[in-house]
Amino acid sequence: MSVLADVTTPRGGVRRRAARRAWGALVAVWGALIGLAPHVLHHVGPLAGAALLAGAGGTLLFAAIGLVAAIPFLLRLHRRFRTWRAPALALAVFTAMFSLSSLVIGPAISGGNDRPAGPGIEQPAGHEQHH
Repeated sequence: MSVLADVTTPRGGVRRRAARRAWGALVAVWGALIGLAPHVLHHVGPLAGAALLAGAGGTLLFAAIGLVAAIPFLLRLHRRFRTWRAPALALAVFTAMFSLSSLVIGPAISGGNDRPAGPGIEQPAGHEQHH
């Protein structure tokens, strides 16, 4: 085999590279959808949005979405380290950071106001400007 053949033939072949690119594109689209979900879901409606996203229900919903979105990453960690310790550690860090965000940072930012936005309650100033 010549040196030129080694340079022009990518490691793993063209199909493998195309599959990796397709998978990367799929993961990027999934990440974008997961990133947009909180913004889109707060427009579900005053009553449905408040019932679904305010409080424990919304927190559990987004924890489940985050866990499902992390599954490919956790499987990749398992393949790389050939042990379940690395994915377990990553899952523990995810849980700790999500809990910190949901239970400490979120209430601190919102001022501890647990009052859901309903039909008779005004939206925050400037809310309509981003629409």
